[in-house]
Amino acid sequence: MPGMIAYIGLGANLGQAQVTLMAALAALAQLPDTSLIAHSSLYASAPVDATGEDYVNAVAQLHTQLAPEALLDSLQTIELQFGRVRSYQNAPRTLDLDLLLYDQQIIHTPRLQIPHPRMHQRAFVLLPLLEITADSVIPGHGSASAFLSALQTQVVRKIS
Repeated sequence: MPGMIAYIGLGANLGQAQVTLMAALAALAQLPDTSLIAHSSLYASAPVDATGEDYVNAVAQLHTQLAPEALLDSLQTIELQFGRVRSYQNAPRTLDLDLLLYDQQIIHTPRLQIPHPRMHQRAFVLLPLLEITADSVIPGHGSASAFLSALQTQVVRKIS
């Protein structure tokens, strides 16, 4: 099936975060015109620019025929199904699904920025991304692996 490769960042720090992420991966696999190609291990990390419990994070690789904004709509629907409440910026959450990359496109609309604007600054995104696609390139920035050395103070540990 023709389509695009998209990468989704998953995160949670409320409730049973590991269980939630595994269920969210299953929900991603059920999206219309989309297949789950791969997903990373689960990683734990302290919140960045936020407070609360440690996060559980992962990255999923999808093959999709959905347009970027339709995929974003689908991700937000899944978040709501898992009880996501957007009470304030960087609030603790039951589930966060970020559209990180959509093929090699650069998209800047009022609703959507691809690549995700801070992904190259977040070890909890880069480590799982590089686990499943070691040669990842962030459009407009370069090789994802090139950013890791500057992020050594962000402690991220594989948990499963």
